[in-house]
Amino acid sequence: MEIKELALMLLEGSRETLYMTIFSTFFAYVLGVPIGVLLVVTPAKGLRPIPIVNKLLNALTNIVRSIPFVIFLIAVMPLTKAVVGRTYGPTATVMPLVLAAAPFVARMVESSLMEVDAGVIEAAQSMGASPMQIIWKVLLPEAKTSLITGATIALATILGYSAMAGVVGGGGLGDIAIRFGYYRYQTDIMVITVILLIIYVQVFQAIGTKLAKVTDKRIKE
Repeated sequence: MEIKELALMLLEGSRETLYMTIFSTFFAYVLGVPIGVLLVVTPAKGLRPIPIVNKLLNALTNIVRSIPFVIFLIAVMPLTKAVVGRTYGPTATVMPLVLAAAPFVARMVESSLMEVDAGVIEAAQSMGASPMQIIWKVLLPEAKTSLITGATIALATILGYSAMAGVVGGGGLGDIAIRFGYYRYQTDIMVITVILLIIYVQVFQAIGTKLAKVTDKRIKE
């Protein structure tokens, strides 16, 4: 393979990988944040106790998180086919990525919100704030730094998931690594794809760390 052809292929693979990672992370948060909030506010001693909802959400998130992504990807293929119209390519991969990542995001959000000082919440309650006001004006703002750190971890995790999707023709760098590095024994191409994936994770990590430091009220200039 010529260098120019290889460069174009890797450029397209990078574009597909970033497309899958960024879009999947966004929609995983659209689903995961509300679930994470509900996991925090619906326990028996929560802001809005609904134990049955809490138990169901806990069970659902635990079940989905227990399934390895490659198996989950194959299991939801009929649903992907019904919604997207096909089961291969970057766009088709976004759906299983979102469904698999949303419970992970929910747990990350739950963990971040649980770190908020109970005294702050009690102060808001004593001032007559409603549960919804406490969620929007206390819990989420106070957990901002932790949420950003969690989003950085989620991005790196979903990037890894997108690479796994290459096993079933999901596109991106993972697909290139499997087609050329595994099936055609072109180790050099596999090494390049691994290096690119590492670079992207490092970039995400650097950006996330920077944003977390900017929003951390505990850091004094």
